[in-house]
Amino acid sequence: MSSALAPPLDVKLMNTTASLLFVAFALLLLAALASWVARQPLFALQAIVVTGEVTHHNAVTLRANVAPQLSGTFLTLDLTRARHVFESLPWVRQALVRREFPNRLKVVLQEHQAVAYWGSESDSRLVNSFGEVFEANVGEVEPEDLPRLQGPEGQAAPALAMYQALQPLFEALELALEQLELNSHGGWRARLDSGAALELGGGTSDEVLARTQRFLQTLTQVTSRYGRKPEALETADLRYQDGYALRLRGVTTLAADGQKKQAQ
Repeated sequence: MSSALAPPLDVKLMNTTASLLFVAFALLLLAALASWVARQPLFALQAIVVTGEVTHHNAVTLRANVAPQLSGTFLTLDLTRARHVFESLPWVRQALVRREFPNRLKVVLQEHQAVAYWGSESDSRLVNSFGEVFEANVGEVEPEDLPRLQGPEGQAAPALAMYQALQPLFEALELALEQLELNSHGGWRARLDSGAALELGGGTSDEVLARTQRFLQTLTQVTSRYGRKPEALETADLRYQDGYALRLRGVTTLAADGQKKQAQ
């Protein structure tokens, strides 16, 4: 009985090479076919559907502004780039972009909700409800009486959190916190809508809130001694360990712990 002879090595190499070339040719053919199909008019983008929050954008004009910046068909469009294009528009915080077969693009927008101005009086930047700073036309801000927050770059979120914690304390006395600033040393300054300027001091958030609360709990009693209301407050310095210094319109006084106890 004779056994089959193994093919020579060079024959094996030729067979393997031929197989690889065939596979490569097939892949190239499929890629070319896919590219041809992707460019067909059937898959050209016919519509961009915009939903979600569009308070500051008209959906028709929004599509008109964005469409020229999008390139490709339904199959070849770069969704990441498309998302960046939408998110580059004023007031747009986040965009979710997805394809809808065969030729539609669906976009869900989330807009910035402005809750405060950021920076100096001449600065037009805004802070959204997430504590993020963004730029937009301040003429479109509603409501117009937003507070102004200031602080080092990157500190908008802590400033917003502090404002949201302090504002209810002032509202209890029918006072409104108009400005809040975090200085470079970690100290807080506040200005009320009445024009009163307050030095709240530094420390942890709990420490600042505790000092402010103690001050406001005795403010009505102190001001009433001089026949005035809390609205008469001109300045206050809460950085003292055992009390605070304040100035009323026409009156200057110092209220320490002992004085506060007498007022109670």
